[in-house]
Amino acid sequence: MSESSEKNVKAKVHITLKNGVLDPQGKAVEHALHGLGFGGVGGVRQGKYIEVDLPQQSDKAKAKSQVEDMCKALLANTVIENYSVEVVD
Repeated sequence: MSESSEKNVKAKVHITLKNGVLDPQGKAVEHALHGLGFGGVGGVRQGKYIEVDLPQQSDKAKAKSQVEDMCKALLANTVIENYSVEVVD
């Protein structure tokens, strides 16, 4: 089997601030939305979305574990942020 016929996976990472952590950027967006007439909006929180291509990985479980290690090491500040990882084909 050639390398090009192997399945590659992509990981989608969502990173958000933990509950109780102040979110000034989310608060600024909330105020701006109110200023634009969207009065029914409240509790805006901002976050990050990161996609990671794993061209050498075809095992979804191993890919998820690898990306979770990336989150713990660099992508997320686990003291103040939560993250979730979804692995797709």
